[in-house]
Amino acid sequence: MIFQSVEKIDKILSFDSVSAHCDIPCKIYDPAPAQIAALSVVRMIDLMEELHAKGDSSLQATNTMMRYVREKEDQASICKHEVRIIWGDYFKAPQFEKHPEAHDVVHKIMMAASKTKQEPSREHGLKLVELINKFAEIFWTSKGVKTKKVICPYPPSLEVIYPDLA
Repeated sequence: MIFQSVEKIDKILSFDSVSAHCDIPCKIYDPAPAQIAALSVVRMIDLMEELHAKGDSSLQATNTMMRYVREKEDQASICKHEVRIIWGDYFKAPQFEKHPEAHDVVHKIMMAASKTKQEPSREHGLKLVELINKFAEIFWTSKGVKTKKVICPYPPSLEVIYPDLA
C-alpha cells in the first residue's frame, strides 16, 4: 500500500532514481581504524591495571576506572564493526580463494574482542592486536600491497602491520 502511494506521488513529482551497491564508495576500505581500536583496548587495560595498583578507592578513582572500562568496551566493539565491514563488503570470492583463512581470522577476532570485554586481561588484548594485524596483512596482500611491521609511535607501543607505500 505504501509502495503504491509513493509510486503515485513519483508519477506526479518524478523523483530522481538512486542506487548503491555498497555502504561506501568502492575501494575505500582500510583496517587502520580496527588496528587503532585494538591498540586502544590494550591501552585501556594498561591504564586500568595502573589505577588498580594504586589501591585508590576514592570516588574520583572509581569514576576514572569506569571511564576506562567503558572506553575499552567501545573500542572492542569498534574492532568488531570495522572488521565486519571489510569482511562483508570488500571480501568476495577472489579474495577468499587467495586467503581461505580469512573467515577463521575474522571469527577469532570476534571472539577475542568479546573476550577483552569480558575480562580486563592484557593477554586477551594482545591477542586481539595480533589477530587484527593478521587481518590487516591479509587485506593488504589481497590488494597487492606489500606490508611492513612497525612499532606504533604511541602507547602501548606494539607492533602493527601497515601498508608499505614507499
